[in-house]
Amino acid sequence: MSPGGAGCPAGLLRAVGWLLLAGLASSWGTNVTAFQDPGVGGPEGEGDGENENGGEEDAENFLGGAENAPQAAEAEEDSEVSNSTAIKEVEFGMCTVTCGVGIREVILTNGCPGGESKCIVRVEECHGPVDCGWGKPISESLESITLACVYTSPVNRFKYVWKLLRPDQQPIVLANDSAILEVQRETHPLAFECDTFDNNEIVASIKFTVYTTNELQMKRSRQPDTDAVLVFVLTIGVIICIFVIFVLIFIIINWAAVKAFWGPRASTTEMHSELSSMRYKDSTSLDQSPAEIPGHEDDALSEWNE
Repeated sequence: MSPGGAGCPAGLLRAVGWLLLAGLASSWGTNVTAFQDPGVGGPEGEGDGENENGGEEDAENFLGGAENAPQAAEAEEDSEVSNSTAIKEVEFGMCTVTCGVGIREVILTNGCPGGESKCIVRVEECHGPVDCGWGKPISESLESITLACVYTSPVNRFKYVWKLLRPDQQPIVLANDSAILEVQRETHPLAFECDTFDNNEIVASIKFTVYTTNELQMKRSRQPDTDAVLVFVLTIGVIICIFVIFVLIFIIINWAAVKAFWGPRASTTEMHSELSSMRYKDSTSLDQSPAEIPGHEDDALSEWNE
């Protein structure tokens, strides 16, 4: 077989390989230089060497991209896992209110600066039941009383509706639309209600009772009596506790004298108990029936006769 015939198949295989490399290189946006078939014309020289070097570089780039693709995918998966883990490691503090609208802390339990175990990330709004029942005024005097709606800062964020409640009738909506309402006391008690709205949705409702001046005076006059009784009971309890403590301290310090004082009495008590037990035994022995005694005598006579 001639040398030229052996070179043709090798040249064809090399040409097909360069075509494949050229297609891959074009897909990656690279330029491939033209090549020359060594079996058709010209000896294998510098052009073949340059083409081979370019093809090897393209192949290396392609393989490097293929190897980096799984690493990038793994990095994205790791970032997603870390994000989900960070979400799970967030805790929420207690809400500042049991009804209406309040605030709570968002606490991070991992990744805090300075190596701290927990740190506050932010403060957010929290909600409870809308109905807050009957509230207490901010301040009151014999002439007037100051009431406040349920809200959080900023106060102008919410809308407030004050109503005067009437038994068996529709409430009267007042013109005041602020969070604070000052009311003058009248000759009969009054009831007010404040509704707090956020985006036209009610988030809190609280009621207040405004007593008359006489009712307030009577309420204040009863309170000192209760306070006096409470103070008296607490004082007596403290005195009794102090007395018991002093008695225990005295017994511990003078234990020898206490033991010497109670020793003879204890021995006398033991003697009396022993005498009473002996008397009880004697009485039980005397209380035996007479029928039992002849039985014992017959047994003794029978034994002597034998």
